[in-house]
Amino acid sequence: MQTSPQGALPPSTRPRLAPASLGRWLKENLFNTWYNSLLTLVSLWFVWVAISSTARWAFATARWEVIPANLTPLLIGTYPRGQVWRIWTALLTVAFLAGATAGTAGGRGKRVAAWVAPLALASLLFPLRWPTRVMLGAAVALVAGGYWLFRGKRRLWPWLAGAWFFSFPWILFLMWGIEGSGAMPRVETSAWGGLALTLILAMVGIAASLPIGILLALGRRSSLPVISWCSTALIELVRGTPLVTILFMAHLMVPIFLPELRIDKVVRAMIGLTIFTSAYMAENVRGGLQGVPKGQYEAAMALGMSGPLTMLLVILPQALRAVIPSIVGQFISLFKDTSLVAIIGLLDLLGIARSVIANPRWLGLQAEVFLFAGLIYWLFSFTLSQSSRRIERALGLTKPS
Repeated sequence: MQTSPQGALPPSTRPRLAPASLGRWLKENLFNTWYNSLLTLVSLWFVWVAISSTARWAFATARWEVIPANLTPLLIGTYPRGQVWRIWTALLTVAFLAGATAGTAGGRGKRVAAWVAPLALASLLFPLRWPTRVMLGAAVALVAGGYWLFRGKRRLWPWLAGAWFFSFPWILFLMWGIEGSGAMPRVETSAWGGLALTLILAMVGIAASLPIGILLALGRRSSLPVISWCSTALIELVRGTPLVTILFMAHLMVPIFLPELRIDKVVRAMIGLTIFTSAYMAENVRGGLQGVPKGQYEAAMALGMSGPLTMLLVILPQALRAVIPSIVGQFISLFKDTSLVAIIGLLDLLGIARSVIANPRWLGLQAEVFLFAGLIYWLFSFTLSQSSRRIERALGLTKPS
Protein backbone atom coordinates (compact mmCIF):
# COMPACT_ATOMS: atom_id res chain seq x y z
CA MET A 1 0.00 0.00 0.00
CA GLN A 2 1.38 3.40 -1.00
CA THR A 3 1.97 5.86 1.80
CA SER A 4 2.55 9.57 1.92
CA PRO A 5 6.09 11.02 2.21
CA GLN A 6 5.61 11.43 5.95
CA GLY A 7 4.71 7.78 6.28
CA ALA A 8 1.06 8.41 7.15
CA LEU A 9 -1.75 6.55 5.50
CA PRO A 10 -3.64 8.32 2.73
CA PRO A 11 -6.89 9.96 3.90
CA SER A 12 -9.01 7.34 2.11
CA THR A 13 -7.30 4.45 3.95
CA ARG A 14 -7.03 5.92 7.45
CA PRO A 15 -8.97 3.88 10.04
CA ARG A 16 -12.02 5.54 11.54
CA LEU A 17 -12.93 5.43 15.16
CA ALA A 18 -15.37 2.62 15.91
CA PRO A 19 -18.13 3.28 18.44
CA ALA A 20 -16.17 1.34 21.07
CA SER A 21 -13.03 3.35 20.33
CA LEU A 22 -15.01 6.59 20.49
CA GLY A 23 -16.44 5.63 23.86
CA ARG A 24 -12.97 4.76 25.14
CA TRP A 25 -11.61 8.11 23.87
CA LEU A 26 -14.41 9.99 25.63
CA LYS A 27 -13.76 8.12 28.87
CA GLU A 28 -9.99 8.69 28.72
CA ASN A 29 -10.13 12.38 27.78
CA LEU A 30 -13.37 13.79 29.17
CA PHE A 31 -14.55 11.48 31.95
CA ASN A 32 -11.31 10.02 33.32
CA THR A 33 -11.73 11.61 36.77
CA TRP A 34 -14.68 12.89 38.78
CA TYR A 35 -13.67 16.55 38.46
CA ASN A 36 -13.05 16.21 34.70
CA SER A 37 -16.48 14.61 34.37
CA LEU A 38 -18.05 17.45 36.33
CA LEU A 39 -16.22 20.05 34.23
CA THR A 40 -17.33 18.31 31.03
CA LEU A 41 -20.98 18.25 32.11
CA VAL A 42 -20.92 21.90 33.19
CA SER A 43 -19.28 22.90 29.89
CA LEU A 44 -21.87 20.96 27.92
CA TRP A 45 -24.63 22.67 29.88
CA PHE A 46 -23.20 26.13 29.08
CA VAL A 47 -22.84 25.22 25.41
CA TRP A 48 -26.43 23.94 25.29
CA VAL A 49 -27.80 27.07 26.95
CA ALA A 50 -25.84 29.33 24.58
CA ILE A 51 -26.87 27.44 21.46
CA SER A 52 -30.53 27.10 22.46
CA SER A 53 -30.82 30.77 23.45
CA THR A 54 -29.16 31.92 20.24
CA ALA A 55 -31.33 29.66 18.11
CA ARG A 56 -34.49 30.82 19.91
CA TRP A 57 -33.57 34.46 19.30
CA ALA A 58 -32.52 33.89 15.67
CA PHE A 59 -35.63 31.93 14.65
CA ALA A 60 -38.33 33.42 16.88
CA THR A 61 -37.41 36.90 18.06
CA ALA A 62 -35.01 38.51 15.59
CA ARG A 63 -36.43 40.78 12.89
CA TRP A 64 -34.39 39.79 9.87
CA GLU A 65 -36.46 41.89 7.48
CA VAL A 66 -34.00 44.71 8.15
CA ILE A 67 -31.34 42.93 6.07
CA PRO A 68 -33.27 42.46 2.77
CA ALA A 69 -34.70 45.97 3.07
CA ASN A 70 -31.19 47.47 3.33
CA LEU A 71 -29.17 44.89 1.42
CA THR A 72 -28.33 47.16 -1.51
CA PRO A 73 -26.91 50.01 0.64
CA LEU A 74 -25.00 47.50 2.75
CA LEU A 75 -23.36 46.07 -0.36
CA ILE A 76 -22.76 49.11 -2.58
CA GLY A 77 -23.65 52.20 -0.52
CA THR A 78 -25.09 55.06 -2.58
CA TYR A 79 -23.55 53.96 -5.85
CA PRO A 80 -25.88 54.97 -8.74
CA ARG A 81 -28.38 52.18 -9.22
CA GLY A 82 -28.25 52.56 -12.99
CA GLN A 83 -24.52 51.77 -12.94
CA VAL A 84 -24.64 48.71 -10.70
CA TRP A 85 -23.71 46.56 -13.72
CA ARG A 86 -20.15 47.85 -13.34
CA ILE A 87 -19.91 46.40 -9.83
CA TRP A 88 -21.37 43.13 -11.08
CA THR A 89 -18.77 43.08 -13.85
CA ALA A 90 -16.00 43.49 -11.27
CA LEU A 91 -17.53 40.72 -9.14
CA LEU A 92 -17.78 38.35 -12.10
CA THR A 93 -14.15 39.07 -12.97
CA VAL A 94 -13.04 38.15 -9.46
CA ALA A 95 -15.27 35.05 -9.48
CA PHE A 96 -13.68 33.73 -12.66
CA LEU A 97 -10.15 34.42 -11.41
CA ALA A 98 -10.95 32.72 -8.08
CA GLY A 99 -12.19 29.60 -9.87
CA ALA A 100 -9.15 29.58 -12.16
CA THR A 101 -6.83 29.95 -9.15
CA ALA A 102 -8.48 27.01 -7.41
CA GLY A 103 -8.05 24.96 -10.58
CA THR A 104 -4.37 25.73 -11.08
CA ALA A 105 -3.68 25.15 -7.38
CA GLY A 106 -5.08 21.64 -7.65
CA GLY A 107 -8.13 22.22 -5.50
CA ARG A 108 -10.61 19.38 -5.24
CA GLY A 109 -13.95 19.74 -6.96
CA LYS A 110 -15.80 18.87 -3.75
CA ARG A 111 -14.10 21.69 -1.86
CA VAL A 112 -14.82 24.19 -4.61
CA ALA A 113 -18.45 23.07 -4.62
CA ALA A 114 -18.57 23.45 -0.84
CA TRP A 115 -17.44 27.07 -1.19
CA VAL A 116 -19.84 28.07 -3.97
CA ALA A 117 -22.83 26.11 -2.68
CA PRO A 118 -23.70 28.69 0.02
CA LEU A 119 -23.66 31.44 -2.62
CA ALA A 120 -26.00 29.45 -4.84
CA LEU A 121 -28.22 28.64 -1.87
CA ALA A 122 -28.35 32.30 -0.85
CA SER A 123 -29.43 33.31 -4.35
CA LEU A 124 -32.37 30.91 -4.05
CA LEU A 125 -33.45 31.41 -0.44
CA PHE A 126 -32.88 35.11 0.18
CA PRO A 127 -35.66 37.49 -0.90
CA LEU A 128 -33.65 38.98 -3.75
CA ARG A 129 -34.78 40.48 -7.02
CA TRP A 130 -34.42 38.36 -10.12
CA PRO A 131 -31.56 40.40 -11.66
CA THR A 132 -29.58 39.83 -8.46
CA ARG A 133 -30.38 36.12 -8.51
CA VAL A 134 -29.23 35.87 -12.12
CA MET A 135 -25.96 37.66 -11.39
CA LEU A 136 -25.23 35.47 -8.36
CA GLY A 137 -25.92 32.42 -10.49
CA ALA A 138 -23.55 33.77 -13.14
CA ALA A 139 -20.87 34.24 -10.46
CA VAL A 140 -21.29 30.62 -9.36
CA ALA A 141 -21.09 29.47 -12.98
CA LEU A 142 -17.91 31.48 -13.58
CA VAL A 143 -16.25 30.03 -10.48
CA ALA A 144 -17.06 26.51 -11.68
CA GLY A 145 -16.09 27.32 -15.27
CA GLY A 146 -12.77 28.85 -14.27
CA TYR A 147 -12.01 25.84 -12.08
CA TRP A 148 -12.70 23.23 -14.76
CA LEU A 149 -11.00 25.26 -17.49
CA PHE A 150 -7.75 25.71 -15.55
CA ARG A 151 -7.83 22.48 -13.54
CA GLY A 152 -4.37 20.96 -13.25
CA LYS A 153 -2.73 23.53 -15.57
CA ARG A 154 -0.01 24.71 -13.20
CA ARG A 155 2.05 26.07 -16.09
CA LEU A 156 -0.53 28.85 -16.47
CA TRP A 157 0.07 30.14 -12.94
CA PRO A 158 2.34 33.06 -14.03
CA TRP A 159 -0.32 34.23 -16.48
CA LEU A 160 -2.97 33.93 -13.80
CA ALA A 161 -0.85 35.94 -11.36
CA GLY A 162 -0.56 38.64 -14.01
CA ALA A 163 -4.33 38.57 -14.49
CA TRP A 164 -4.83 39.14 -10.75
CA PHE A 165 -2.35 42.02 -10.85
CA PHE A 166 -4.14 43.76 -13.72
CA SER A 167 -7.56 43.07 -12.20
CA PHE A 168 -6.98 45.79 -9.58
CA PRO A 169 -6.71 48.71 -12.03
CA TRP A 170 -9.52 47.13 -14.07
CA ILE A 171 -11.85 47.13 -11.05
CA LEU A 172 -10.91 50.70 -10.14
CA PHE A 173 -11.55 51.75 -13.75
CA LEU A 174 -14.99 50.15 -13.61
CA MET A 175 -15.81 51.86 -10.34
CA TRP A 176 -14.58 55.31 -11.38
CA GLY A 177 -15.72 55.36 -14.97
CA ILE A 178 -14.81 57.93 -17.60
CA GLU A 179 -15.33 61.66 -17.29
CA GLY A 180 -17.99 62.80 -19.75
CA SER A 181 -18.87 59.30 -20.92
CA GLY A 182 -22.48 58.39 -21.51
CA ALA A 183 -22.15 54.63 -21.07
CA MET A 184 -19.73 54.77 -18.09
CA PRO A 185 -20.10 58.19 -16.46
CA ARG A 186 -17.72 59.22 -13.73
CA VAL A 187 -18.87 58.13 -10.28
CA GLU A 188 -17.22 60.11 -7.51
CA THR A 189 -15.90 58.17 -4.56
CA SER A 190 -18.36 59.97 -2.28
CA ALA A 191 -20.94 57.55 -3.73
CA TRP A 192 -18.79 54.50 -2.98
CA GLY A 193 -19.74 52.61 0.14
CA GLY A 194 -20.76 49.39 1.79
CA LEU A 195 -19.04 46.09 1.19
CA ALA A 196 -17.78 47.26 -2.21
CA LEU A 197 -15.73 50.06 -0.61
CA THR A 198 -14.43 47.70 2.09
CA LEU A 199 -13.21 45.21 -0.50
CA ILE A 200 -11.61 47.89 -2.69
CA LEU A 201 -9.71 49.39 0.25
CA ALA A 202 -8.57 45.94 1.33
CA MET A 203 -7.48 44.85 -2.16
CA VAL A 204 -5.52 48.04 -2.84
CA GLY A 205 -3.91 47.89 0.60
CA ILE A 206 -2.91 44.25 0.13
CA ALA A 207 -1.58 44.76 -3.39
CA ALA A 208 0.42 47.87 -2.48
CA SER A 209 1.68 47.03 1.02
CA LEU A 210 3.42 43.78 0.10
CA PRO A 211 5.97 45.20 -2.39
CA ILE A 212 6.50 48.32 -0.26
CA GLY A 213 6.99 46.16 2.82
CA ILE A 214 9.54 44.02 0.98
CA LEU A 215 11.48 47.14 -0.08
CA LEU A 216 11.43 48.49 3.48
CA ALA A 217 12.65 45.16 4.86
CA LEU A 218 15.49 45.06 2.34
CA GLY A 219 16.28 48.70 3.10
CA ARG A 220 16.47 48.01 6.84
CA ARG A 221 18.99 45.23 6.20
CA SER A 222 20.98 47.33 3.73
CA SER A 223 24.70 47.85 4.32
CA LEU A 224 24.30 51.53 3.42
CA PRO A 225 23.71 53.41 6.71
CA VAL A 226 21.52 56.12 5.19
CA ILE A 227 19.10 53.63 3.62
CA SER A 228 19.08 51.43 6.71
CA TRP A 229 18.48 54.32 9.12
CA CYS A 230 15.73 55.88 7.01
CA SER A 231 13.94 52.55 6.58
CA THR A 232 14.23 51.75 10.28
CA ALA A 233 12.98 55.19 11.29
CA LEU A 234 9.97 54.95 8.98
CA ILE A 235 9.07 51.44 10.13
CA GLU A 236 9.35 52.21 13.83
CA LEU A 237 7.53 55.54 13.51
CA VAL A 238 4.57 53.99 11.69
CA ARG A 239 4.43 50.92 13.95
CA GLY A 240 4.37 53.18 16.99
CA THR A 241 1.44 55.24 15.67
CA PRO A 242 -2.20 54.07 15.83
CA LEU A 243 -3.95 53.51 12.53
CA VAL A 244 -6.59 56.07 13.50
CA THR A 245 -3.89 58.74 13.72
CA ILE A 246 -2.41 57.77 10.37
CA LEU A 247 -5.83 57.94 8.71
CA PHE A 248 -6.42 61.38 10.19
CA MET A 249 -3.00 62.53 8.98
CA ALA A 250 -3.63 61.14 5.49
CA HIS A 251 -7.01 62.84 5.45
CA LEU A 252 -6.00 66.24 6.88
CA MET A 253 -2.28 66.66 6.30
CA VAL A 254 -1.96 65.54 2.68
CA PRO A 255 -4.08 68.45 1.34
CA ILE A 256 -1.99 70.84 3.45
CA PHE A 257 1.39 69.62 2.18
CA LEU A 258 0.15 69.09 -1.39
CA PRO A 259 -2.39 71.88 -1.94
CA GLU A 260 -1.92 71.86 -5.70
CA LEU A 261 -3.02 68.23 -5.91
CA ARG A 262 -6.65 67.33 -5.35
CA ILE A 263 -6.25 63.87 -3.88
CA ASP A 264 -9.53 62.04 -3.46
CA LYS A 265 -10.73 61.09 0.01
CA VAL A 266 -10.77 57.38 -0.81
CA VAL A 267 -7.27 57.62 -2.27
CA ARG A 268 -6.07 59.27 0.92
CA ALA A 269 -7.57 56.41 2.92
CA MET A 270 -5.79 53.94 0.63
CA ILE A 271 -2.51 55.76 1.23
CA GLY A 272 -2.96 55.67 5.01
CA LEU A 273 -3.87 51.97 5.07
CA THR A 274 -0.98 51.11 2.75
CA ILE A 275 1.60 53.00 4.81
CA PHE A 276 0.41 51.43 8.05
CA THR A 277 0.31 47.87 6.70
CA SER A 278 3.65 48.22 4.87
CA ALA A 279 5.50 48.88 8.12
CA TYR A 280 4.17 45.69 9.72
CA MET A 281 4.70 43.77 6.49
CA ALA A 282 8.35 44.89 6.49
CA GLU A 283 8.91 43.35 9.91
CA ASN A 284 7.29 40.09 8.81
CA VAL A 285 9.52 39.92 5.75
CA ARG A 286 12.60 40.86 7.79
CA GLY A 287 11.91 37.94 10.10
CA GLY A 288 11.81 35.64 7.08
CA LEU A 289 15.08 37.06 5.76
CA GLN A 290 16.78 36.45 9.09
CA GLY A 291 15.62 32.85 9.03
CA VAL A 292 17.36 32.02 5.74
CA PRO A 293 20.58 30.07 6.51
CA LYS A 294 23.87 31.80 5.75
CA GLY A 295 24.83 28.85 3.56
CA GLN A 296 22.27 29.97 0.99
CA TYR A 297 24.15 33.24 0.52
CA GLU A 298 27.46 31.41 0.27
CA ALA A 299 26.09 28.92 -2.26
CA ALA A 300 24.77 31.73 -4.45
CA MET A 301 28.13 33.53 -4.28
CA ALA A 302 29.90 30.30 -5.21
CA LEU A 303 27.74 30.14 -8.34
CA GLY A 304 28.85 33.63 -9.28
CA MET A 305 25.46 35.29 -8.71
CA SER A 306 25.40 39.00 -8.01
CA GLY A 307 23.95 40.43 -4.80
CA PRO A 308 20.63 41.64 -6.29
CA LEU A 309 20.20 38.40 -8.22
CA THR A 310 20.92 36.35 -5.11
CA MET A 311 18.33 38.28 -3.13
CA LEU A 312 15.71 38.10 -5.90
CA LEU A 313 16.04 34.44 -6.91
CA VAL A 314 17.44 32.66 -3.84
CA ILE A 315 16.89 34.50 -0.57
CA LEU A 316 13.62 36.37 -0.99
CA PRO A 317 11.54 33.36 -2.20
CA GLN A 318 12.65 31.34 0.83
CA ALA A 319 11.95 34.23 3.20
CA LEU A 320 8.46 34.84 1.84
CA ARG A 321 7.71 31.13 1.87
CA ALA A 322 8.54 30.96 5.57
CA VAL A 323 6.37 33.90 6.62
CA ILE A 324 3.22 33.15 4.62
CA PRO A 325 1.11 32.72 7.81
CA SER A 326 2.28 36.11 9.14
CA ILE A 327 1.64 37.82 5.81
CA VAL A 328 -1.88 36.41 5.48
CA GLY A 329 -2.56 37.31 9.10
CA GLN A 330 -1.58 40.88 8.30
CA PHE A 331 -3.90 40.85 5.30
CA ILE A 332 -6.78 39.67 7.48
CA SER A 333 -6.02 42.42 9.98
CA LEU A 334 -6.00 44.98 7.16
CA PHE A 335 -9.37 43.77 5.90
CA LYS A 336 -10.91 44.28 9.34
CA ASP A 337 -9.11 47.59 9.94
CA THR A 338 -10.83 49.12 6.91
CA SER A 339 -13.81 49.72 9.19
CA LEU A 340 -11.84 52.62 10.75
CA VAL A 341 -12.27 54.73 7.60
CA ALA A 342 -15.67 55.71 8.98
CA ILE A 343 -13.90 58.29 11.15
CA ILE A 344 -12.91 60.27 8.04
CA GLY A 345 -16.40 60.23 6.57
CA LEU A 346 -16.29 57.11 4.39
CA LEU A 347 -19.28 54.79 4.69
CA ASP A 348 -17.89 51.29 4.41
CA LEU A 349 -19.85 48.20 5.44
CA LEU A 350 -19.78 49.09 9.12
CA GLY A 351 -20.56 52.74 8.42
CA ILE A 352 -23.62 51.79 6.39
CA ALA A 353 -24.67 49.42 9.17
CA ARG A 354 -24.55 52.31 11.66
CA SER A 355 -26.63 54.49 9.35
CA VAL A 356 -29.21 51.71 8.99
CA ILE A 357 -29.77 51.34 12.73
CA ALA A 358 -29.98 55.14 13.03
CA ASN A 359 -33.11 55.03 10.88
CA PRO A 360 -36.19 55.34 13.17
CA ARG A 361 -37.80 52.46 11.28
CA TRP A 362 -35.06 50.08 12.40
CA LEU A 363 -34.37 51.31 15.92
CA GLY A 364 -33.39 48.55 18.32
CA LEU A 365 -32.18 46.15 15.62
CA GLN A 366 -28.47 46.58 16.27
CA ALA A 367 -27.97 42.87 16.93
CA GLU A 368 -29.38 41.78 13.56
CA VAL A 369 -27.50 44.38 11.52
CA PHE A 370 -24.16 44.00 13.26
CA LEU A 371 -24.44 40.21 13.22
CA PHE A 372 -24.90 40.34 9.45
CA ALA A 373 -21.87 42.64 9.10
CA GLY A 374 -19.81 40.45 11.42
CA LEU A 375 -20.75 37.37 9.41
CA ILE A 376 -19.46 39.02 6.23
CA TYR A 377 -16.17 39.99 7.92
CA TRP A 378 -15.78 36.46 9.25
CA LEU A 379 -16.56 34.90 5.87
CA PHE A 380 -13.84 36.83 4.05
CA SER A 381 -11.33 36.41 6.88
CA PHE A 382 -11.99 32.68 7.05
CA THR A 383 -11.56 32.41 3.29
CA LEU A 384 -8.16 34.14 3.47
CA SER A 385 -7.13 31.89 6.35
CA GLN A 386 -8.11 28.70 4.52
CA SER A 387 -6.37 29.89 1.35
CA SER A 388 -3.21 30.45 3.41
CA ARG A 389 -3.39 26.91 4.79
CA ARG A 390 -3.78 25.49 1.29
CA ILE A 391 -0.74 27.44 0.09
CA GLU A 392 1.26 26.19 3.07
CA ARG A 393 0.32 22.58 2.33
CA ALA A 394 1.14 23.02 -1.36
CA LEU A 395 4.58 24.38 -0.46
CA GLY A 396 5.22 21.62 2.07
CA LEU A 397 5.22 23.92 5.10
CA THR A 398 2.63 21.85 6.95
CA LYS A 399 1.72 18.20 6.93
CA PRO A 400 -1.53 17.29 5.12
CA SER A 401 -4.40 16.75 7.54
